[in-house]
Amino acid sequence: MSKRLSLTRLRRMKADGEPIVALTAYDYSFARAVDAAGIDLVLVGDSLGMVVQGHAGTMPVTVAEMAYHTRCVARGLSRAYLMVDLPFLSDYDERSALESAAVLIKEGGADMVKVEATAEQAPIVAALSRAGVPVCAHFGLRPQRVGQLGGYRVQGRGDEGAAQLCEDARALQAAGADMLLVECVSAKAARAVQAQCQTPLIGIGAGSDCDGQILVLQDMLGITPGQPPSFSHDFMADAGTIPGALSAYAEAVRARRFPGPEHGFD
Repeated sequence: MSKRLSLTRLRRMKADGEPIVALTAYDYSFARAVDAAGIDLVLVGDSLGMVVQGHAGTMPVTVAEMAYHTRCVARGLSRAYLMVDLPFLSDYDERSALESAAVLIKEGGADMVKVEATAEQAPIVAALSRAGVPVCAHFGLRPQRVGQLGGYRVQGRGDEGAAQLCEDARALQAAGADMLLVECVSAKAARAVQAQCQTPLIGIGAGSDCDGQILVLQDMLGITPGQPPSFSHDFMADAGTIPGALSAYAEAVRARRFPGPEHGFD
Protein backbone atom coordinates (compact mmCIF):
# COMPACT_ATOMS: atom_id res chain seq x y z
CA MET A 1 0.00 0.00 0.00
CA SER A 2 1.35 3.44 -0.92
CA LYS A 3 1.92 5.94 1.86
CA ARG A 4 -0.71 8.66 2.18
CA LEU A 5 0.48 12.04 0.98
CA SER A 6 0.77 14.75 3.60
CA LEU A 7 0.52 18.51 3.47
CA THR A 8 4.27 18.56 4.04
CA ARG A 9 4.75 16.48 0.90
CA LEU A 10 2.52 18.81 -1.14
CA ARG A 11 4.53 21.78 0.07
CA ARG A 12 7.72 19.98 -0.94
CA MET A 13 6.27 19.35 -4.39
CA LYS A 14 5.75 23.09 -4.77
CA ALA A 15 9.29 23.83 -3.61
CA ASP A 16 10.70 21.26 -6.04
CA GLY A 17 8.61 22.48 -8.97
CA GLU A 18 6.78 19.14 -9.17
CA PRO A 19 3.21 19.67 -10.46
CA ILE A 20 0.41 18.63 -8.10
CA VAL A 21 -2.31 16.59 -9.82
CA ALA A 22 -5.81 17.02 -8.38
CA LEU A 23 -9.31 15.81 -9.22
CA THR A 24 -12.73 15.72 -7.61
CA ALA A 25 -14.36 12.46 -6.52
CA TYR A 26 -17.66 11.82 -4.80
CA ASP A 27 -17.90 8.06 -4.18
CA TYR A 28 -15.86 4.98 -3.24
CA SER A 29 -15.48 3.43 -6.68
CA PHE A 30 -14.20 6.56 -8.38
CA ALA A 31 -12.00 7.32 -5.36
CA ARG A 32 -10.33 3.92 -5.85
CA ALA A 33 -9.82 4.61 -9.56
CA VAL A 34 -8.48 8.13 -8.99
CA ASP A 35 -6.11 6.90 -6.28
CA ALA A 36 -4.84 4.06 -8.48
CA ALA A 37 -4.02 6.61 -11.21
CA GLY A 38 -1.64 8.39 -8.84
CA ILE A 39 -3.69 11.55 -8.28
CA ASP A 40 -2.08 13.57 -5.48
CA LEU A 41 -5.02 15.57 -4.16
CA VAL A 42 -8.71 14.59 -4.18
CA LEU A 43 -11.46 17.12 -3.56
CA VAL A 44 -14.95 16.19 -2.47
CA GLY A 45 -16.42 19.31 -3.98
CA ASP A 46 -19.83 20.84 -3.44
CA SER A 47 -19.95 20.55 -7.23
CA LEU A 48 -21.62 17.25 -6.33
CA GLY A 49 -24.77 19.35 -6.10
CA MET A 50 -24.69 19.60 -9.89
CA VAL A 51 -22.89 16.49 -11.15
CA VAL A 52 -24.32 14.01 -8.62
CA GLN A 53 -27.58 15.53 -7.36
CA GLY A 54 -28.69 17.33 -10.51
CA HIS A 55 -29.13 20.80 -9.04
CA ALA A 56 -28.49 23.93 -11.07
CA GLY A 57 -25.77 25.05 -8.65
CA THR A 58 -23.93 24.21 -5.46
CA MET A 59 -26.09 26.11 -2.99
CA PRO A 60 -28.50 23.30 -1.94
CA VAL A 61 -25.71 21.00 -0.70
CA THR A 62 -25.61 20.45 3.08
CA VAL A 63 -22.82 19.68 5.53
CA ALA A 64 -24.39 16.28 6.22
CA GLU A 65 -24.31 15.44 2.51
CA MET A 66 -20.70 16.57 2.24
CA ALA A 67 -19.77 14.40 5.23
CA TYR A 68 -21.50 11.38 3.69
CA HIS A 69 -19.69 11.70 0.37
CA THR A 70 -16.39 12.40 2.13
CA ARG A 71 -16.71 9.17 4.13
CA CYS A 72 -17.34 7.26 0.91
CA VAL A 73 -14.30 8.77 -0.79
CA ALA A 74 -12.05 8.37 2.26
CA ARG A 75 -12.64 4.62 2.21
CA GLY A 76 -11.35 4.46 -1.35
CA LEU A 77 -8.08 6.36 -0.87
CA SER A 78 -4.77 4.89 0.20
CA ARG A 79 -2.43 7.56 -1.23
CA ALA A 80 -4.12 10.86 -2.13
CA TYR A 81 -4.56 13.80 0.24
CA LEU A 82 -8.27 14.44 0.87
CA MET A 83 -9.84 17.89 0.81
CA VAL A 84 -13.53 18.76 1.19
CA ASP A 85 -15.61 21.87 0.55
CA LEU A 86 -17.43 23.76 3.25
CA PRO A 87 -20.81 24.17 1.51
CA PHE A 88 -22.86 27.34 1.11
CA LEU A 89 -23.66 29.16 4.38
CA SER A 90 -21.84 26.54 6.48
CA ASP A 91 -18.96 29.00 7.03
CA TYR A 92 -20.64 32.40 7.16
CA ASP A 93 -18.83 33.24 10.43
CA GLU A 94 -16.03 31.80 12.54
CA ARG A 95 -18.26 29.65 14.74
CA SER A 96 -20.19 28.09 11.86
CA ALA A 97 -16.97 27.38 9.96
CA LEU A 98 -15.43 25.64 12.97
CA GLU A 99 -18.55 23.57 13.61
CA SER A 100 -18.81 22.54 9.95
CA ALA A 101 -15.11 21.73 9.71
CA ALA A 102 -15.36 19.56 12.82
CA VAL A 103 -18.05 17.43 11.17
CA LEU A 104 -16.19 17.06 7.89
CA ILE A 105 -12.87 16.17 9.50
CA LYS A 106 -13.97 14.13 12.53
CA GLU A 107 -16.92 12.35 10.91
CA GLY A 108 -16.05 12.59 7.23
CA GLY A 109 -12.35 11.81 7.46
CA ALA A 110 -11.12 14.81 5.46
CA ASP A 111 -7.51 15.98 5.74
CA MET A 112 -8.32 19.60 4.82
CA VAL A 113 -11.34 21.86 4.32
CA LYS A 114 -11.76 24.34 1.51
CA VAL A 115 -13.36 27.74 2.02
CA GLU A 116 -14.49 30.10 -0.72
CA ALA A 117 -12.87 33.30 0.49
CA THR A 118 -11.43 36.70 -0.32
CA ALA A 119 -9.53 39.04 1.99
CA GLU A 120 -12.90 39.78 3.60
CA GLN A 121 -13.15 36.18 4.84
CA ALA A 122 -9.57 36.09 6.15
CA PRO A 123 -10.78 36.08 9.80
CA ILE A 124 -12.65 32.83 9.10
CA VAL A 125 -9.51 31.27 7.63
CA ALA A 126 -7.57 32.50 10.67
CA ALA A 127 -10.07 30.93 13.08
CA LEU A 128 -9.80 27.57 11.33
CA SER A 129 -6.01 27.78 11.30
CA ARG A 130 -5.85 28.64 15.03
CA ALA A 131 -7.97 25.58 15.74
CA GLY A 132 -5.51 23.37 13.89
CA VAL A 133 -7.66 22.83 10.81
CA PRO A 134 -5.70 22.61 7.54
CA VAL A 135 -7.46 25.01 5.19
CA CYS A 136 -7.46 25.80 1.48
CA ALA A 137 -8.77 29.22 0.46
CA HIS A 138 -10.61 29.27 -2.88
CA PHE A 139 -10.77 32.64 -4.62
CA GLY A 140 -11.18 34.13 -8.08
CA LEU A 141 -14.47 32.76 -9.35
CA ARG A 142 -16.39 31.46 -6.33
CA PRO A 143 -19.29 29.24 -7.42
CA GLN A 144 -21.19 29.84 -4.19
CA ARG A 145 -21.26 33.56 -5.03
CA VAL A 146 -22.19 33.40 -8.73
CA GLY A 147 -25.44 35.23 -7.95
CA GLN A 148 -23.43 38.19 -6.67
CA LEU A 149 -20.75 37.91 -9.35
CA GLY A 150 -23.30 37.97 -12.17
CA GLY A 151 -22.74 34.39 -13.30
CA TYR A 152 -19.75 32.24 -14.17
CA ARG A 153 -17.49 35.03 -15.38
CA VAL A 154 -13.73 35.25 -15.72
CA GLN A 155 -12.16 37.12 -12.80
CA GLY A 156 -8.96 39.15 -12.48
CA ARG A 157 -9.00 40.82 -15.89
CA GLY A 158 -7.14 44.11 -16.15
CA ASP A 159 -4.59 45.56 -13.76
CA GLU A 160 -7.16 46.36 -11.11
CA GLY A 161 -8.64 42.86 -11.17
CA ALA A 162 -5.22 41.22 -10.95
CA ALA A 163 -4.22 43.50 -8.08
CA GLN A 164 -7.35 42.50 -6.16
CA LEU A 165 -6.56 38.81 -6.58
CA CYS A 166 -3.02 39.41 -5.33
CA GLU A 167 -4.40 41.28 -2.33
CA ASP A 168 -6.73 38.36 -1.58
CA ALA A 169 -3.84 35.88 -1.86
CA ARG A 170 -1.67 37.89 0.55
CA ALA A 171 -4.45 38.26 3.10
CA LEU A 172 -5.44 34.60 2.98
CA GLN A 173 -1.86 33.39 3.35
CA ALA A 174 -1.29 35.80 6.23
CA ALA A 175 -4.44 34.40 7.89
CA GLY A 176 -2.94 30.90 7.81
CA ALA A 177 -4.23 29.29 4.60
CA ASP A 178 -2.18 26.16 3.92
CA MET A 179 -3.15 26.07 0.26
CA LEU A 180 -4.79 28.36 -2.27
CA LEU A 181 -7.09 27.46 -5.16
CA VAL A 182 -7.80 30.01 -7.87
CA GLU A 183 -10.60 29.47 -10.38
CA CYS A 184 -11.45 30.97 -13.75
CA VAL A 185 -9.05 33.90 -13.81
CA SER A 186 -6.91 35.43 -16.53
CA ALA A 187 -3.54 33.75 -17.07
CA LYS A 188 -1.79 37.06 -16.38
CA ALA A 189 -3.54 37.42 -13.02
CA ALA A 190 -2.73 33.82 -12.09
CA ARG A 191 0.96 34.43 -12.84
CA ALA A 192 0.92 37.49 -10.60
CA VAL A 193 -0.66 35.50 -7.78
CA GLN A 194 1.76 32.61 -8.23
CA ALA A 195 4.74 34.95 -8.01
CA GLN A 196 3.86 35.81 -4.41
CA CYS A 197 2.58 32.44 -3.18
CA GLN A 198 4.43 30.66 -0.40
CA THR A 199 1.72 28.00 -0.21
CA PRO A 200 0.79 25.55 -2.99
CA LEU A 201 -1.45 27.22 -5.58
CA ILE A 202 -3.92 24.96 -7.40
CA GLY A 203 -5.56 26.26 -10.55
CA ILE A 204 -8.73 25.48 -12.46
CA GLY A 205 -9.19 27.61 -15.55
CA ALA A 206 -6.22 29.67 -14.37
CA GLY A 207 -3.55 28.87 -16.93
CA SER A 208 -0.45 26.73 -16.65
CA ASP A 209 1.63 28.65 -14.10
CA CYS A 210 0.03 27.29 -10.92
CA ASP A 211 1.69 24.64 -8.76
CA GLY A 212 -1.08 22.17 -9.55
CA GLN A 213 -4.22 21.64 -11.58
CA ILE A 214 -7.68 20.37 -10.69
CA LEU A 215 -10.71 19.45 -12.77
CA VAL A 216 -14.16 18.10 -11.99
CA LEU A 217 -14.01 14.36 -12.59
CA GLN A 218 -17.15 14.24 -14.73
CA ASP A 219 -15.88 17.09 -16.91
CA MET A 220 -12.58 15.40 -17.76
CA LEU A 221 -14.39 12.12 -18.45
CA GLY A 222 -16.78 13.88 -20.83
CA ILE A 223 -19.93 12.79 -18.99
CA THR A 224 -21.16 16.10 -17.57
CA PRO A 225 -24.53 16.95 -19.16
CA GLY A 226 -24.56 20.04 -21.32
CA GLN A 227 -21.66 22.18 -22.43
CA PRO A 228 -18.40 21.41 -20.59
CA PRO A 229 -16.25 24.27 -19.26
CA SER A 230 -13.88 25.66 -21.86
CA PHE A 231 -10.95 25.16 -19.47
CA SER A 232 -11.53 21.40 -19.28
CA HIS A 233 -10.64 18.60 -21.68
CA ASP A 234 -12.32 15.26 -22.46
CA PHE A 235 -9.54 12.79 -21.64
CA MET A 236 -11.93 9.86 -22.07
CA ALA A 237 -12.32 10.66 -25.76
CA ASP A 238 -8.55 10.31 -26.13
CA ALA A 239 -7.98 7.26 -23.90
CA GLY A 240 -11.17 5.24 -24.34
CA THR A 241 -11.32 3.91 -20.76
CA ILE A 242 -11.74 5.50 -17.34
CA PRO A 243 -8.36 4.24 -16.00
CA GLY A 244 -6.71 5.37 -19.22
CA ALA A 245 -8.31 8.81 -19.02
CA LEU A 246 -7.26 9.29 -15.39
CA SER A 247 -3.69 8.23 -16.13
CA ALA A 248 -3.56 10.45 -19.23
CA TYR A 249 -4.73 13.44 -17.21
CA ALA A 250 -2.13 12.82 -14.50
CA GLU A 251 0.61 12.45 -17.09
CA ALA A 252 -0.45 15.59 -18.97
CA VAL A 253 -0.43 17.72 -15.81
CA ARG A 254 2.93 16.37 -14.65
CA ALA A 255 4.45 16.99 -18.09
CA ARG A 256 2.85 20.48 -18.13
CA ARG A 257 1.02 19.69 -21.35
CA PHE A 258 -2.29 20.46 -19.65
CA PRO A 259 -3.65 23.03 -19.45
CA GLY A 260 -2.67 24.44 -22.82
CA PRO A 261 -3.29 27.99 -24.08
CA GLU A 262 -6.71 26.92 -25.37
CA HIS A 263 -7.82 26.07 -21.80
CA GLY A 264 -7.14 29.52 -20.32
CA PHE A 265 -8.29 33.11 -20.48
CA ASP A 266 -6.52 36.30 -21.51
